[in-house]
Amino acid sequence: MKSKLGFSTSDINVARFKIKDKLLITPVLPLISDRWTELLPVDTRVFVKLELFQQAGSFKARGAFLGLDSLSTKQKSRGVIAASGGNHALAVSWAAACAGVNAKITMPKATDPYRIEGCKSMGADVILCEDIAGAFQVMTSLEQTEGRVMMHPFDDENMVLGASTCGAEYYDQKPEIDVFVIPVGGGGLIGGMASAIKECNPKSKIIGVEPSGAAGFSQSFEAGKPVSIGKVDTIADSLGSPLTLPYSFSIAEKFVDKVVLVSDNDLLTSMQYYREYSNILAEPACAASLAAILGPLKEEIRGKSVGIIACGSNISLSRYNELMKKL
Repeated sequence: MKSKLGFSTSDINVARFKIKDKLLITPVLPLISDRWTELLPVDTRVFVKLELFQQAGSFKARGAFLGLDSLSTKQKSRGVIAASGGNHALAVSWAAACAGVNAKITMPKATDPYRIEGCKSMGADVILCEDIAGAFQVMTSLEQTEGRVMMHPFDDENMVLGASTCGAEYYDQKPEIDVFVIPVGGGGLIGGMASAIKECNPKSKIIGVEPSGAAGFSQSFEAGKPVSIGKVDTIADSLGSPLTLPYSFSIAEKFVDKVVLVSDNDLLTSMQYYREYSNILAEPACAASLAAILGPLKEEIRGKSVGIIACGSNISLSRYNELMKKL
């Protein structure tokens, strides 16, 4: 399936056909109201793809659905297992429910209760662990002892292919975009979107953005190989991967032009802008692209047509309010 440059147009079109009856074609909003234009660089056109309206509340539903769809009858009978404290947990729970497959989700105890209950409401069995490292350990154990299929959050062909469908869809909607600014966690989203966009227009510029407290991809990008950063310190839990892995990194490295970092305060400020200017309740990861174009990329994108993505927003009002107190 994989071409030497990620996925071919044919691969992506097949995947888009598979998801067309279950996944949404999410809208693209031009940020052209007066309050937005006063904030954005002069003569710059900015569009945001509202992937937070996707099934299960994030882009992750695309890859999770493709992953469940690819399983054999025998694999489906054994069930799936995933470790996540964020959008991946909800996406796998949703996709498993669609496929009639039992899902077990291992999650840190500190996970937003909104997400935990969301997984349970879709029929998933939730196992709470001390932290995300413990959640991955339990996931690996259950994969072996129960014969479940592991649904990795980013270093997985179907997750990257799912992100590719998002990239191709975005390009179809706004082919005039010069620069795409995409959040980075493990690298699956940016790798998939970038490979599809560059397949459509090799001249498009792809810029990744990640939290300064979880700069694993930036370090990997500079080193030219996956690295592990160990400690993660950011409010953007959906982007807080402690390591970069070979498959997703190898694709992202081929297509990403540069990576910038934003602070937690940048994320909070952009969350506030989304709430005040567009009535969007954004989780920190959802605000990363906006934070980048208002901060480190503001001068670079001046006069260009820019595409950002609101990648997901599964956050409770209480958690949102708790975070905003940090501003």
